[in-house]
Amino acid sequence: MRGLAVVPSYVVMQPTTLCNLDCAYCYLPFRAADQRMSVPVAEAVAAAVNPWATSGRFSVVWHGGEPLAAGREHLADLMAPFGPEVEHHVQTNATLIDDEWCDFFARHEMRVSVSVDGPRERNGDRVNRGGQPAYDRILRGVAALRRHGLPFSALAVVSRPVPGLAAELYDYFLGLGCDVLGINIEETEGVNTRDNSHDPRAVTAFWAELVSAWRREPRIHLREVEWSLRYTAAVLDDAADAVLPRRLDPIPTIGHDGSVTVLSPELAGFTDARYGDFSSGNVLATPLAQILVDAASTPWVGEFLTGVEACRTACPYFGFCGGGHAANRYFELGRFDGTETEHCRNSKIRLLEGVLEHARDHQSPAA
Repeated sequence: MRGLAVVPSYVVMQPTTLCNLDCAYCYLPFRAADQRMSVPVAEAVAAAVNPWATSGRFSVVWHGGEPLAAGREHLADLMAPFGPEVEHHVQTNATLIDDEWCDFFARHEMRVSVSVDGPRERNGDRVNRGGQPAYDRILRGVAALRRHGLPFSALAVVSRPVPGLAAELYDYFLGLGCDVLGINIEETEGVNTRDNSHDPRAVTAFWAELVSAWRREPRIHLREVEWSLRYTAAVLDDAADAVLPRRLDPIPTIGHDGSVTVLSPELAGFTDARYGDFSSGNVLATPLAQILVDAASTPWVGEFLTGVEACRTACPYFGFCGGGHAANRYFELGRFDGTETEHCRNSKIRLLEGVLEHARDHQSPAA
């Protein structure tokens, strides 16, 4: 895996910067402002995406802010330029979901992922702009999805991995009714400056406990665990080199104004005295395909690729993570060519060690 691919597997679209919640760990800088994407921006992105989608599976991920805050009519106008081969996904806090939104999701065959951190007492950081808990509104949105028979994923942020939490979360999401679950240990990035360092033993034990809970009743696709098992199986088959793609997916994030940020959506909207803003161009001025061809020459991207090579040389976990994420390097280390971050430790290294710890603890005794 070297360099950037010029054709992504998906794009992230920001229909509005506005979010109706004010979560304590959110990284977004402008979530109190309603800056909406224009239809010409969507048309410019679709001009590149539609040909890509005819060659294989391709997704457009609507991500905010809170994407539903853009409203059904405006979101439909933004989706209209994309061809029928394109899959649409939305990451939402679910507080705005009602019967009309469920009809919208069904009509547009839109895949929904809900942000919720587990039972009520685990959602203390998820509040509205008045500081009131959002949990009941989240559950009302989930109930609407279930009432309409719409499958959905869930994404949970874990701020403190403690004993017993992983099993509690897994049981909760079994009852919630999601079919896919992603677990993010809180990250220090964007406007979220909270510390994300944890006792390594606690984090490893958290992941091992999650594997145990999943193996008892594997009815949910568990994103991180299944990826770890796939990698471990490839290592055992001497095929680990085939797990990662040949080139890094550029993951272009299209801001409300048409600006394009590659590699890390979390960098969108930020500027730095050394790097300027982190965009590699704007689709209203330059075709997206050309922006992605030129992206590797963006100074900070080149620095990041240098850091990826440093990881390849120094880190025994490189084949599992592929060099980490640009935003984590920048917000934790202040530059892009560093190597190990707390995010690496929490969500890559300890994850894989937790899976292996579970395997050791549950291996069959020798005959």
